[in-house]
Amino acid sequence: MPHFLPPHLLALFEPRDPLPHLPPSKPYKPAAPYSGIAEFVSLFEDPKEVEYNDPPVEQRKEKKERIRKARAAKNDAKNAEALKHWKPKEKTEGVTGNPFKTLFVTRLAYETTEAKLKRELEVYGNIVTVILVCDKEGKSKGYAFVEYERERDMKTAYKQAEGMKIDGRRILVDMERGRTIPDWKPRRLGGGLGGTRIGGKDDKVNYAGRSPPRERGEIAEQAGGYGARGGGYRGGGYRGGGGYRGGGGGGGG
Repeated sequence: MPHFLPPHLLALFEPRDPLPHLPPSKPYKPAAPYSGIAEFVSLFEDPKEVEYNDPPVEQRKEKKERIRKARAAKNDAKNAEALKHWKPKEKTEGVTGNPFKTLFVTRLAYETTEAKLKRELEVYGNIVTVILVCDKEGKSKGYAFVEYERERDMKTAYKQAEGMKIDGRRILVDMERGRTIPDWKPRRLGGGLGGTRIGGKDDKVNYAGRSPPRERGEIAEQAGGYGARGGGYRGGGYRGGGGYRGGGGGGGG
């Protein structure tokens, strides 16, 4: 019963006026039919007669190889300039007295102090001095030089201290090569020992140190077993001359 609705509501249901008819703005013109391009082929250039001088597009692998060679050349130039100032035999500050009695110790924990390092390595002989290398802020760089009183004690530490655990980290030891070996270059100048940074996955080795790691069974057999009496970590094994690097373990004492 919509006739009972008020006028303002009835107005909502009233139809709108029809749209006015407008004539087309332009007369309809049919499109031209599609045709082939055979008649235009003669206008194109013959690729056999035209020489293109556009540079070839550099592929992704070529770009990576170019960047690698540029970085290598830049690094070689930098190392060559640094080698001119590399004179370890003329250095007088921060070095030990006798390089042939000096042991190089690296992979140290940053919280390891000179006193702690001296206490751990004194088991091989009397130590004259310990020099822990630090940066300008006094923080340890993770390596040090230890001078023994006798050269024999340094050689013993060189054979047996490799892999010793100090402050939770296993250390690497070596002789001081900067002042004892002619034309020696450190790792930062393109020299050093080891092959962990010589190339890609197929070239570099995955172990560090002076020699490759041995099999677990060989180590246990030479050390007499870590759980056996006299063949453990400290009981005649690792440090007692009969373990990993000890005289009874094949390392030579």
